[in-house]
Amino acid sequence: MKRTLLKTLLAAAVAAGVATLGLPAAAQTKLKWAHVYETSEPYHTQSVWAAEEIKKRTGGKFEIQVFPASSLGKETDINQGMLLGTVDMIISGPSFAARSYPRLGIAYYPFIFRDGEHLLAYSKSAVFKEMIDGFREKTGIQILAYTYYGARMTTSNKAFTDCAGMKGLKIRVPDVASYRATPEACGANPTPIAFAEVYLALQNGTVDAQENPLTTIEAKKFYEVQKHIMLTGHIVDGLTTQVAPHVWNKLSDAEKKIFSEVALEAAAKASAQIKQRESELVEEFRKKGIMVHEVNRQSFVDAVLKAKSVESMGFDKKDYDRITAIK
Repeated sequence: MKRTLLKTLLAAAVAAGVATLGLPAAAQTKLKWAHVYETSEPYHTQSVWAAEEIKKRTGGKFEIQVFPASSLGKETDINQGMLLGTVDMIISGPSFAARSYPRLGIAYYPFIFRDGEHLLAYSKSAVFKEMIDGFREKTGIQILAYTYYGARMTTSNKAFTDCAGMKGLKIRVPDVASYRATPEACGANPTPIAFAEVYLALQNGTVDAQENPLTTIEAKKFYEVQKHIMLTGHIVDGLTTQVAPHVWNKLSDAEKKIFSEVALEAAAKASAQIKQRESELVEEFRKKGIMVHEVNRQSFVDAVLKAKSVESMGFDKKDYDRITAIK
């Protein structure tokens, strides 16, 4: 009887195993989404929303973990990781993508955008679509969406109201030529420092100043170690949501559509939050005792156009004209 029972149990186990093998496996793909921003910022909160939304819309196929605040490396590192296969998705300024595809860098030419609405109109334009396609052909990386990052303002322990007042100022900028253009045109000394190290550099006097949108000045608490904010607005900045080629090329058309739609929705929500917060911050900084100064913006524009022409920066004047003409 024992032998008969054992045979029955073994047969049942084998049958169960065969049945299990016959079922389609619920394969789950785990992805790493990296950025350098704080968890309080819309770039992070909307990335988390997008990760959950992609999971939901793909029936749980994609489990995306978002890594904020440079936890997977500095911005240069995570951009390189897209091609090395160590990172699957990122939010990053297209200035880093422009190292591989220089045409994208024109978005950082000072004063090319009138405001955030102009930048977002550019993100939906034919000229930007050409750039997305060119970048993908060059690198395999797919740009899904553009998020408004803010108009970049200058903080310093020394106040100034025009281009001449910037002369001699040691100012932290990202390690990209377009970010150096305005300080150089005004006679300042731009100093590239990794984003995660800026607060300490300001605190210990390694640099005198830095430039970032008001929302970043708030999130990174730069106002704690700077006395003045100058409303230079020299670059209207944006961030792109990107998918690595080793991921994008394996997605079905339906999955590509989901990734694209979700990224666009997340970018639109983050952009709206940034614009709203930006509008509130001047008064809030003043209440904190920070001096906020209007500047002679035209003095900066004139200096940049004279010292750093579009062509001298390696950009196409036709792209510049097409972008500035966008309504």
